[in-house]
Amino acid sequence: MNKIFVFFIVFLLFPPQIQPQTIPRNISIFILAGQSNMAGRGGVYDNTSKNIAVWDGVVPPECRPNPSILRLTAKLEWEEAKEPLHVDIDVNKTNGVGPGMSFANRVVNRFGQVGLVPCAIGGTKLSQWQKGEFLYEETVKRAKAAAVASGGGTYQAVLWYQGESDTKSMVDASVYKKRLVKFFNDLRNDLQHPNLPIIQVALASGGGPYVDAVRKAQLETDLENVHCVDAMGLPLEPDGLHLTTSSQVRLGQMMVDAFLAIPSSADLYVAIPSSAELFSGLSVLVLLPLFFL
Repeated sequence: MNKIFVFFIVFLLFPPQIQPQTIPRNISIFILAGQSNMAGRGGVYDNTSKNIAVWDGVVPPECRPNPSILRLTAKLEWEEAKEPLHVDIDVNKTNGVGPGMSFANRVVNRFGQVGLVPCAIGGTKLSQWQKGEFLYEETVKRAKAAAVASGGGTYQAVLWYQGESDTKSMVDASVYKKRLVKFFNDLRNDLQHPNLPIIQVALASGGGPYVDAVRKAQLETDLENVHCVDAMGLPLEPDGLHLTTSSQVRLGQMMVDAFLAIPSSADLYVAIPSSAELFSGLSVLVLLPLFFL
């Protein structure tokens, strides 16, 4: 009884300290959006004995964690990034290695501190990403949250890899370019930056017979400061749809090359207001997320 009393007195005199979340300063933010290949399926395989998909847990050196690389969680908090980046975002699927960490490890020394905002969800069509649809509006919502969670920083680019689901229907494939251009334009308008860099990926695979039609639309988007990286030829997992771990590493590096090749890219960065500024009536800049496959 005396011990309990002593413990109570100590608790009152020295209460446990609750550490507030560290707010990153001057962070460079990249939005990861699209379908399953952006969410990451590298190293994911079917465990036939349990009839479930599992990740092999292999993290290549290029995807190693770094205290200067953070990710925005599903709870809209910053934490040190590690694979799988989309573990709490694309929750209905098993996630593995994607291109995000490979990309971040190549640019972190240039920017000092990198913030990744994973938003990709497997199996989504581009029609689900049109303005007014749930995924688009959630993207804007999550983008605002990323700004609030940052005590000052810059949006550097959107990394976009989507389209496999649109290869199944001739109608979806035929209007893919029109929808893609509208999506990019609407997103930039809502982000209040018409030249925000977008690094998109031309498909390496697809779920249907219209891969060539979707790829043609991606390669011929013809919008200023939208740069296309071609994933065709990168090795695939046995399912013939998803990139292997080594392919994801390579893709992340290809996306870095495209991003760093942007002329005068330093002039294109989008400043993110602090949370105090957000609530003082200044304009809010947003970014891009994704959900489902």
